[in-house]
Amino acid sequence: MAPLLKVETLSIAFKTRKGEVQALHEVSFEVAPGEVVGVVGESGSGKSVSAYTVIGLLDQAGRITHGGVEYDGKPVTGRQRELRGREISMIFQNPRAALNPIMPVGQQIADVLKRHALAGRTDARAKAIELLRQVKINDPEERVDSYPYELSGGMCQRVMIALALACSPKLLIADEPTTGLDVTTQKATMDLVRDLTRARGMSVVLITHDLGMAAEYCDRIVVMEKGHVVESAPVAQLFTAPKHPYTQKLIAASPGPRSELADLTGGLPEAPPSIAPPRQRAPGPERLLEVVDLVKEFPKRGGGLFGKKPAPFRAVDGIGFQMMRGESLGLVGESGCGKSTTSSIIARLQDATSGSVVFDGQDIAQHPAARFARMPERGRIQMVFQDAHDSLDPRWSAAAAIAQPLRRISGMRDGAAIARRVGELAEMVGLPSNLLSRYPHQLSGGQKARVGIARAIATDPLLLILDEPTSALDVSVQAVVLQLLDRLRRELGMSYIFVSHDLNVVRLLCERVIVMNRGRIVETGTAEEVLHAPKDAYTQSLVSAIPHFEPERLRAS
Repeated sequence: MAPLLKVETLSIAFKTRKGEVQALHEVSFEVAPGEVVGVVGESGSGKSVSAYTVIGLLDQAGRITHGGVEYDGKPVTGRQRELRGREISMIFQNPRAALNPIMPVGQQIADVLKRHALAGRTDARAKAIELLRQVKINDPEERVDSYPYELSGGMCQRVMIALALACSPKLLIADEPTTGLDVTTQKATMDLVRDLTRARGMSVVLITHDLGMAAEYCDRIVVMEKGHVVESAPVAQLFTAPKHPYTQKLIAASPGPRSELADLTGGLPEAPPSIAPPRQRAPGPERLLEVVDLVKEFPKRGGGLFGKKPAPFRAVDGIGFQMMRGESLGLVGESGCGKSTTSSIIARLQDATSGSVVFDGQDIAQHPAARFARMPERGRIQMVFQDAHDSLDPRWSAAAAIAQPLRRISGMRDGAAIARRVGELAEMVGLPSNLLSRYPHQLSGGQKARVGIARAIATDPLLLILDEPTSALDVSVQAVVLQLLDRLRRELGMSYIFVSHDLNVVRLLCERVIVMNRGRIVETGTAEEVLHAPKDAYTQSLVSAIPHFEPERLRAS
């Protein structure tokens, strides 16, 4: 059977201030009709550049120096505009950047349908609502009029998927399509893509750093490293008998249901330093945190029935839990379950509607967030944010970012002392001193994550709240960062609240897990109990949705 897509000895170079840089080196792979091909590799390996070339969105600084791309037996050059959307569609990694911020999401979907003559003015809205329903957005009749800024990151990603599938293309290029989605929505989304592939004979190119997802949904996998294809094989063959050392390293660094934290960085060149003796903190109550009957409500838009104000949305619904000193606690659940709202209230970034947050013997919820930001207690609770890039000021160097809490919270004024402390913090997180003068755009994802961690521990906090700190990192970088976080917790005597969609990562880093659903706690227990023998039906659905690869299962298939 002739391939639908054929990339043959494709080489691409980019013009830079320092001359031309070769991004792709004679890359070749094919995609057959109805086939799902996974393209895996770390950031900078050339995965996305290959995809952008296929769809005609290559940056102006880039040019093809050798080879080319064929679609349905014909070169794509010169006809990419007519192919884009109708024949070849793409799901982009950053949905907020791809969506129009000043247009309702339903109108954006309707415009795509009308442009390709798949809907008229009368039925475009109804078809947009149906597409939103297919990608598992709750209350699509209400969400169709929402703007991107009113939706969570996960919801924006689902809108992007609806846009890409609107015209039923023959080839779908999915560039990290489930970034930011919880495991059940991720599974539902990928199941939908798989079902469409089978029902309509669609082909899919899945670009991902999640090897578990690639193993579960792909027929064949192409592994890329530094612009080269280093290995290509059917799924079972690649995961049971990887040939290239780079493929072996990626597989070893991927957390699975049976992996251990110490094993993930085996063979990685950037292993963290040895563990120092744990720090002895000043004595205090053994119970560090107690959350009691916590409630957070948000007002709804509109006038409601007969002009009455609609009832507010309750994001956190009367939850309570305790946390001991030195403990690492995982907070898990689907998007919108209330875990990020809960963590931001504990971090005093927003106020609760009611309830108390007793931290180190003091109810900090009684202080408004704006006032708490100026109190000395601010330094004892710090946060590492999900997006390491967006959480850093682009105008500040890494050193300035790390120094900010030393000046604003710790009250340090001596420039020499601040510089010494910044150097110490950089060394603690494994950030080379020559990178301290660089700005965020000059740092890799892993380096920016280290800056965020160094900034968070600068005030010597008792509690560190980590909101999806490794979700956008490559598996090998993620493994090193997880080892770093585990080492810092023991060295500095901190406690962690780890908010994450990745249950395998939670199991590796956390001793106890709390599962939330629709603002309430549905299950709590040790990580082994909750993730290996869940009692609640909702938790069971979360655990069963985790994508992973098991050599024994793949050999049997």
